[in-house]
Amino acid sequence: MNFKEASLLASGVSQRRIGILLNLTRKTVVRKFIFFANQAKLTRERDIENRAKLCGFDPNVALDHVQFDEMESFVHSKFLPVSIPIAVDPKTRKVLGFRVASMPAKGLLSKRSVKKYGKRKDERKQKAKELLNEIRPILSERVEFFTDQNPHYPGWIRRIHKNATHKTTPGRRGCVVGQGELKEGGYDPLFMLNHTAAMLRANMNRLFRRTWCTTKKIERLAAHIEIYVQYHNQVLIT
Repeated sequence: MNFKEASLLASGVSQRRIGILLNLTRKTVVRKFIFFANQAKLTRERDIENRAKLCGFDPNVALDHVQFDEMESFVHSKFLPVSIPIAVDPKTRKVLGFRVASMPAKGLLSKRSVKKYGKRKDERKQKAKELLNEIRPILSERVEFFTDQNPHYPGWIRRIHKNATHKTTPGRRGCVVGQGELKEGGYDPLFMLNHTAAMLRANMNRLFRRTWCTTKKIERLAAHIEIYVQYHNQVLIT
């Protein structure tokens, strides 16, 4: 991976600005972006496969605690929201995996979204199950999942990890406007996951709370997260 360009992509710099800084055409930046994302995805999948093999030889290598939750963003418009289920190892803050799922708009945006774009498919359950199934080989048989009190999580987890234990904590308000993942005041039981999610928002320009670098395609959002996750796991938390 071209470390300089990948570092910029994982440091809040837009693709257009990368082209200016590195004297590259926009087409070249996009081509490299897609290449980096594919390489990062292969690396992440290979890491899971290698750790799963180690777990087969030594069950003590398997993870016995996981924090799981969803972030939210949108594609092109707030009328087209997406969910980003993410799993984090609370001991190392390493991102174990993620998915990007389309979801219907909520609240006051719901009716306007349906009127403008039609009924939107809800992929949250499917994508969460894909993620939980992907990381299953590296988790212990009686792994403990720690989440907020979303009513859907117990069923999703129990379906894939039948012997797992599941502990929850009440959801809390963000500490300041625009930083929903960092919670206000006192001890946050989900700090490792929430801090990691806040780092994604701080280091991916398309996830900034207020930005004009919005995602136009859901697969490009997933690609950008792949690049950030590799940088996060291999550089930022080592």
